[in-house]
Amino acid sequence: MRAKLIAVLYTAMLLGANPAAADVAALRTGDMKKLALHETPVDLPAAVFLDEADAEHPLADWRGKWVVLNFWATWCAPCREEMPMLDNLQAAMPELAVLPVATGRNAVEGIQRFYAEAGVKNLPILRDPKSDLARSVGVMALPVTVILNPEGQEVARLIGDAHWDSDNAKAILAALMAGG
Repeated sequence: MRAKLIAVLYTAMLLGANPAAADVAALRTGDMKKLALHETPVDLPAAVFLDEADAEHPLADWRGKWVVLNFWATWCAPCREEMPMLDNLQAAMPELAVLPVATGRNAVEGIQRFYAEAGVKNLPILRDPKSDLARSVGVMALPVTVILNPEGQEVARLIGDAHWDSDNAKAILAALMAGG
């Protein structure tokens, strides 16, 4: 509890002193050390996801918000382990859009069953059935999480699973959103 309080106070002081100068890289500890921060934002190709009813949702629908875009699959064990943490992140930080995108062959019924079993309640069902976006942005293995700024550009990427509901992850995301 004390360590958590110190981390929160440190982050608040860091952001309060000068949000533009927040050193996001210095906040990376634990599994967040895997988070690669880009020096300049990277444009993504136009993408359209399908929901559970096969309705189309362009990635551009989330412009104006910070996005945590997670590429996963129902057959991927680390993906399944991290999904409840992404769900918790969405609940804790509703100003973010946490978008898990089931990449490749993932039956809607399998996704729904997994969400029910894992208690996922805050995340949409989105699919990239032909892996078009995943391929175009260089996703070679799963899971991969890409952080997008409000302009829809990639500012960071984490390959592998992570504890997205950790205080550390939330502090990094808060620093990014504050302009760090």
